[in-house]
Amino acid sequence: MNKSNLTGFVLIFAIMMGFSWYQSRQYRQQAEAQAQLDSIARAEQMVAMALDSVKRAEGLVTDGEMAGVKVMNMPAYKDSMLTEARLAEASVYKLSNDKVEIEFTTRGAQPYSVKINDYKTYDSTDLYLIKPEMSQMGISIFAGENINTKDFVFQVAEHNDSTIVMQLPFAEGGYIQQRYVLPKDGYMLQNELSFVNMDGIIPRNVSMFDIDWSVIIPRLEKGYKNEKQYSKLDYYFTGDKKPEEIGRSRDAAKRIDTKVKWFAFQQQFFSAIMTADTEFASADLDVKYFAENDPSRNLMACSAKLRSDFRAGSDNVTVPYTFYFGPNDYSGLKAYDQKYEKIIPLGGWMVGWFSRLVIIPCFDFLGKFISNYGLVILLMTLLIKLIISPLTIKSYKSSAKMQVIKPEVDKLNQKYPNEKDAMKKQQAMMDLYQKAGISPMGGCLPMLLQMPILFAMFRFFPASIELRQQKFLWADDLSAYDSIWDFGVNIPLLGDHLSLFALLMAVTMFIYSKMTSAQMSDDPNMAGMKFMSVWLMPIMMFFICNNLSSALSYYYLLSNIITMAMTWYIRKFVVTEEKVRADMMLRANQPKKKSKWQQKLEEAQKMQEQMQRQQQNRR
Repeated sequence: MNKSNLTGFVLIFAIMMGFSWYQSRQYRQQAEAQAQLDSIARAEQMVAMALDSVKRAEGLVTDGEMAGVKVMNMPAYKDSMLTEARLAEASVYKLSNDKVEIEFTTRGAQPYSVKINDYKTYDSTDLYLIKPEMSQMGISIFAGENINTKDFVFQVAEHNDSTIVMQLPFAEGGYIQQRYVLPKDGYMLQNELSFVNMDGIIPRNVSMFDIDWSVIIPRLEKGYKNEKQYSKLDYYFTGDKKPEEIGRSRDAAKRIDTKVKWFAFQQQFFSAIMTADTEFASADLDVKYFAENDPSRNLMACSAKLRSDFRAGSDNVTVPYTFYFGPNDYSGLKAYDQKYEKIIPLGGWMVGWFSRLVIIPCFDFLGKFISNYGLVILLMTLLIKLIISPLTIKSYKSSAKMQVIKPEVDKLNQKYPNEKDAMKKQQAMMDLYQKAGISPMGGCLPMLLQMPILFAMFRFFPASIELRQQKFLWADDLSAYDSIWDFGVNIPLLGDHLSLFALLMAVTMFIYSKMTSAQMSDDPNMAGMKFMSVWLMPIMMFFICNNLSSALSYYYLLSNIITMAMTWYIRKFVVTEEKVRADMMLRANQPKKKSKWQQKLEEAQKMQEQMQRQQQNRR
């Protein structure tokens, strides 16, 4: 790559950045305005489903108003008790333990709000996974007429510290019952939906009932982009190794016509999971995301329309469900033995297995003895570097030897500049590598083996709830970005802030790339590779990590520093030029044993030379 090509790369990069900035400036206001309108419309649509019940529960709408304004819009029910339940005033009841506090509204006999006790939002307020008025759940079934439980106020039959039982009675004596039990510890809520003495009310040909649950999940974290990227909707089929997912930072919908065991409305660090003991017969799942500038600071709107089997002809039909409202803690979710832990995005099988078998156990073990997670990451980085040190030392030795023989490599490039001499140059290179004791794959293979570790860390840190709101140095939350400069405006590709950990990581990556690029050949064909490793990769990684978890940038920073120190030490004391020269002299006096690769290369070279002679003779 000559100066002209290099200048071209720089100009193209500058033009792309300039065009991106200009385009963003032209359309930013229009996009923000449209996003805000869409966000407001989405919020209004979701909230409207809940207002009919929860406003009355809070006493915001009186029975007089209901009678004077809304009666005209109410359906006329054949069952007089249903009409009475439709007009009744709702109440709110609470179940709580040390972990979670759940409120229920009698309108629909459904969860009203969910507060996670041991956690706070990024701005230190109470953490509501589900805020009041932001959830709506209804059971639809034909009971002589089409009904939906969300329209009716249930009667409280039992209420104590751990249990609430609500019933919707019918004139003929049967009733629909919702029973919720919250254990003294944990995040699981047990639910039993019962149809009692409904044999004469629900026709025998009814084989299904529907559950419709819609929830608006609020923003709970500092960084919107990072939180949105790790928030999604999951669903699981019995017997599968892991759940499926939809969403993850983009609107999505999924129709599932087969049986589903459970589904999860997953925020980055917290989830609402509903499990059917007998499986859902089918499901329609939907997730939509709010804009970053949403005035209500909502994150996403989730909905699940589910169908369950109904056993008609029985006086008492009970369908059990289980709800989980709590943190996405790997060990805690795994303890339920329902594959819940698989919703945590740790990567595919090649990356995920390393996270589950090595990183998480190591991280949890160190966290038991050290409260400062910045130090935990430091020790874990050192431990990982120690484990893979045999591979890295081999790679560094190979790199150091390449640096020593670089002048000889450059001479060979000058001796064989033409493509027709490629075979001769390759053979000469192999002879030189053999004299120096260098394996052609000695530097590449160890790096390839380390790639799963790098990707595993990229997945682990943004998804680790242990790092949430953990302070270290200038970072106030290791799970979010660290900011030393808030711009006040959004800069394309960069964001509205400057992350110091990301900047230091990019600088150390640049320095290390400069160290390693010195060993590369001066062959013009390698100029592009040098430019990418020294300049493009650090710049690209800086833009990527600026909005991600500061723990991730911190880990890469530590890894770069340790790698540079090891490289310097090996080159200074282990693999010196004098030692390599002495080894080359010793090998030169030893009988050469050619590898199969060298033998094949020589055969190919001979065939090439023979073909060239034949072509010359024909001329």
